[in-house]
Amino acid sequence: MPDIIDIRIYYEDTDCGGVVYYGKYLGFLERARTDFLEKRGIKILDLMNEGIYFVVVSVDIRYHKPARYADTINIYTEIEEITFASITFAHKLYLNGTPLSTAKVRLATVGARPNETEFKPRKMSKDLIEALKT
Repeated sequence: MPDIIDIRIYYEDTDCGGVVYYGKYLGFLERARTDFLEKRGIKILDLMNEGIYFVVVSVDIRYHKPARYADTINIYTEIEEITFASITFAHKLYLNGTPLSTAKVRLATVGARPNETEFKPRKMSKDLIEALKT
């Protein structure tokens, strides 16, 4: 079952015509993923303190209809796939039941040590994978 969050569209989210600027959708999706993780008890800051980071490796967004200033959109988020070191999220954005956009975002888990500039793939723990599946 997908998680749902509501996002209110502010003037800062729009172009001169009052339509949501296409790049703003990436921020909306980030909020939806963060909310999804937190509802499962996964705190990104805790993972970062353990040296585990999520990095976006691919994004595929399809725009069907525009959102506009003062709209409140609903974002449905669920996991499409989990591997030992990646998660693919599927997002569906709606306004009053009308599809606005669909997106797939793939994240990789990487680790880093202090003073290390290169992130290397890092296997997720079984506990993390189980929390993602709940």
